[in-house]
Amino acid sequence: MRLILLLSLSAVALAAELPLATECDETKCLLPRCRCSSTNVPGGLAPRDVPQFVSVTFDDAVNVINIETYREILYGRSNSNGCPAGATFYVSHEYTNYVLVNELYNRGYEVSLHSMTHQTPQTYWAEADYDVLVKELADQKRQMSHFALIPEQEIRGVRLPFLQMSGNASFQVMADSGLVYDNSWPTVSHVNPGLWPYTLDYASIQDCVVPPCPSASIPGPWVMPMISWSDLNGSPCSMADSCFFTPPLDDENAWYNFILTNFERHYRGNRAPFGFYIHEWYLAVNPAVKAAFVRFMNYVNNLNDAFMVNANQIIEWVQNPIPVSEYIRRPCRRFSSTPCRMTGCGPLRSEHNGLDYWMQVCNTCPRVYPWLGNPLGT
Repeated sequence: MRLILLLSLSAVALAAELPLATECDETKCLLPRCRCSSTNVPGGLAPRDVPQFVSVTFDDAVNVINIETYREILYGRSNSNGCPAGATFYVSHEYTNYVLVNELYNRGYEVSLHSMTHQTPQTYWAEADYDVLVKELADQKRQMSHFALIPEQEIRGVRLPFLQMSGNASFQVMADSGLVYDNSWPTVSHVNPGLWPYTLDYASIQDCVVPPCPSASIPGPWVMPMISWSDLNGSPCSMADSCFFTPPLDDENAWYNFILTNFERHYRGNRAPFGFYIHEWYLAVNPAVKAAFVRFMNYVNNLNDAFMVNANQIIEWVQNPIPVSEYIRRPCRRFSSTPCRMTGCGPLRSEHNGLDYWMQVCNTCPRVYPWLGNPLGT
């Protein structure tokens, strides 16, 4: 905790001195640590030789209701190379069941950060400085590791609430707390061909859809652009459940074709990662959409050059790009599971709103409900 506070004070003092990012120099920005923002395929590979990665993500709290959907549609899936199909969960703290987060991790899915509070209004995130985001993200990393028994080094990603960028601050926090990538930044201009993941050593060419966007040179963190879908009217949408002009919500075939059309823009193009970003509730209240999504995953899982993977696996491939013919021969990802002894906690008084909360954790119970400035509830 003392280290994080020192980092915070140091960064506030130096924030004004961050160097402005300059145009990328491809002779100096070299993999695996640096990549210019570009639609060029990493490693100079021809698109036909590139694995088409599919990034399925879910946002917000994990609880006893939405876990049933995750178990139904995700568990037991494999890609055509025999490796488990991946997905990434951007988890917010409030009302999260950490025993179920541990279950997702032990199933091989990636657990990433979606903030401690996910609070409104949206301007809170637009105006958040380094110190605020240390409490929201760096502290949440410790919290997630502690209560869900996930090794801290396995928690790598960030998605900011409402996809609201915070300028340079969130990337500074990521650089200082060992977080690898951000998946919050939509693009509507670099869709076909799609923008590949890149670092912020140099200035980004990505359009700033939800300002403020980063402007400084911040080596370390990667940007995984949220390449927008096109709805039926040609309007961009960053998440599947944010599209306005969609097929009828009770028409499975139309939704399947809608998903496939957006996927094929990537698959037949430069094969930039395709994102299926959604909230579980949208599938729960729209069974036809859920059925179409399951059909789409079945289709991807049977393609010999497309792979559902955890978001961090995409970053790892970009850092060391290899052709699909070599990729399919690689051993499957390995990780160490962390069995959880469930502990029920509560009522826990919350010092921020005076309410009582109940928690399911894989560790000892906190004294009070964990929140900003006290992520472990001590």
